[in-house]
Amino acid sequence: MLYLLIPFALAAAITLYVVHSSTVHGHLSADHDLSGPQKFHARPVPRIGGLGIFVGLVGMVALAWFLKHPQAKTGLLLLLAGLPAFGAGLIEDFTKKVSPRERLIATAISAALGCWLLQATINRTDIPGLDFIVGTTVGAVLITVFVVAGVANSVNIIDGFNGLSSMCVSLMLLSLAYVAYQVGDTELALWALAGVGAILGFFVWNYPAGLIFLGDGGAYFMGFYLAEIAILLIHRHPQVSPLFALMVCIYPVFETVFSIYRRRFLRNTSPGDPDGIHLHSLIYRRLMRWAIGARDARLMTRRNSMTAPYLWTLCLSSLAPALLFWDSTPAIAACMVLFGVAYVALYWRIVRFRTPKWMVFRGDQRKLTDRSMP
Repeated sequence: MLYLLIPFALAAAITLYVVHSSTVHGHLSADHDLSGPQKFHARPVPRIGGLGIFVGLVGMVALAWFLKHPQAKTGLLLLLAGLPAFGAGLIEDFTKKVSPRERLIATAISAALGCWLLQATINRTDIPGLDFIVGTTVGAVLITVFVVAGVANSVNIIDGFNGLSSMCVSLMLLSLAYVAYQVGDTELALWALAGVGAILGFFVWNYPAGLIFLGDGGAYFMGFYLAEIAILLIHRHPQVSPLFALMVCIYPVFETVFSIYRRRFLRNTSPGDPDGIHLHSLIYRRLMRWAIGARDARLMTRRNSMTAPYLWTLCLSSLAPALLFWDSTPAIAACMVLFGVAYVALYWRIVRFRTPKWMVFRGDQRKLTDRSMP
């Protein structure tokens, strides 16, 4: 419990201080852009919530080191490796001048440091052809860097509503902690729980009122931390299916892949361009607007907070089979296919909800646009 409660208390205290002192640093740390396609708040809000999460974990590492816990070294190396990802995101939160490409490069550097400091590399996938690549040192490092950067970016993509990404990552880390405990890896289980504690310390101020946002620093660091714990688990324990880690992260990863496909092939735009038609955005714009109402500040906050539970349920729908079949690659592969089919079916059903038939992705001339959203 110590690894859960200490990061929680520290993160909650630091996050509360950031919220309370926002009048001092808000001109730098707050999100003043209320008009973007992925903006759903009604007033400027501090977006450096990742600071509390990182400090919470630093405090736990320091305490573990002071108490001479054998797990302290792994926690320290995780934080050292994650510094580039966290630092680049935090600088962006303050300056708004770090491009997505530069943040991805920083996350890739963190992934490479994880390979070096923790030996956290993907050396098996149970996927024909890919196993040959990761069977070499260079191939394993390149695939690992690509996967970690991708997971971190995917967590940032689903960071759109109060409590959405933080609760999803908490649930994913709990799943990893459970399987780590099942295979006797107390060290990984404890650091997964420490991550949960730190994230929940931020969550209590983020949900439901949205007093502070996670920001890029928090999102990229959470994604890195999640990916590293997952990779270490499958690297250390051959009995754990390598697809288990992917199944745990399948919601944000599939959201990212589907968004790239949708932007590039359906809308003929750059995959890097932001838009307002992610699944979570559609639930907010369509279902919540229909259920609750218009755009005044009080109703926007309520709609925002009521959006996340729908996606938590979607996340749980992937975690349940992952926990049931964590040692079976064929079963997890089948569950991944089912998740993808269900996701696409749900997406198109919501797209068609209260949309004129002529406006639903018919050829190049009648594509759904942000302007068609309520």
